[in-house]
Amino acid sequence: MALSPVEVSLEIAPSSRFDIIDVSKRVTQEFDGILQNYKKSLYCSFHTTAGYFEQSLAARLQHNKENVDPFISAFRGLFPEDADYHHDQMQFRSELTEEQKINEPKNADSHLIYISSGLKNCVTYTNQPDQPVYFIELDGVYKGQVRSRKTNVLAFNNEKTAAKMKIEVPVSNHPIDSINLNKQHTEHFEQINDVLREKGIQKGRVNIALSHNETHAGLTVNEYETLLMRHDLAEVLNNPLKFVAQQGKHMLLDIKAIPSKTRNYAKYDLVHVFNGLIDAFRVRSSVVEKILSKFIAYPAARFLRMKRGVSMLVSNQENGVGQIVHGTYQSPILVQWDNAQNGVRMLDVEITEFQ
Repeated sequence: MALSPVEVSLEIAPSSRFDIIDVSKRVTQEFDGILQNYKKSLYCSFHTTAGYFEQSLAARLQHNKENVDPFISAFRGLFPEDADYHHDQMQFRSELTEEQKINEPKNADSHLIYISSGLKNCVTYTNQPDQPVYFIELDGVYKGQVRSRKTNVLAFNNEKTAAKMKIEVPVSNHPIDSINLNKQHTEHFEQINDVLREKGIQKGRVNIALSHNETHAGLTVNEYETLLMRHDLAEVLNNPLKFVAQQGKHMLLDIKAIPSKTRNYAKYDLVHVFNGLIDAFRVRSSVVEKILSKFIAYPAARFLRMKRGVSMLVSNQENGVGQIVHGTYQSPILVQWDNAQNGVRMLDVEITEFQ
């Protein structure tokens, strides 16, 4: 008799602000090795500063924590903690109460690292014995307080497409723009949940991807906070070295000239940022060079091109009814760094069911 998909939840307590936790090992230890009974697993983070690498990128990093660490550290060099981020200027965060402003973490750097490094909220892995699957935490401790994290792992053997649809997303005339799909296109997500109910899908996922002819755009799942998305991320896309230039050892002398010289500055300054990363790989430095070579050559375009699609978990764990499940602050976000043809972006949506 075929095994039904099984879903488990883990509570994670990071040991530091930046932490790397092997979730597959935790599942094996705490749930009696259930993963060995299934071909694949969907790993889902419910947080905007903690996620997973896709299995293909993890493989290029040899599924090795000692390689993942310097890879993420390179992006931490690009986005230093406590730089001049709009998101972290609490006096302008009108959605927060005065008490919340005191306790709200200053974590714009963690959001930007998540978006730029290729971390995702949901990834699918082919189960391999003793192969780690890392939950990468970027903001796990604030003012000495450990932040509670949750991740779900959904193991399954087969997946079938249940429905497909297209979403038309109007965008502004601004070349750099971001759209909160969850807020501005709620009718589409209601339609997806209707399909889930009609077809009785209990476990699965919703894949949202840019249509094949869409360029200069990307998708991410993160917090849609106005200062973060409209200012910090927009400034990074205009000038990828903005924040490292503020605090780095190699200060750019002609800041005003950056927009017209971004690529040349990137080739020079990013070499310094990634020196420690390359050194950390020693003999395997070629692995890092291949991953980052295009990023160094075309930094702005590479930030989101790694993520032309995102996935959302479908689960009945909360109330017994299959529905899209995401974290409190998670939203699928469309970002563009050049104008869209006719002011519209097309998205392809696929609803799948796990068996």
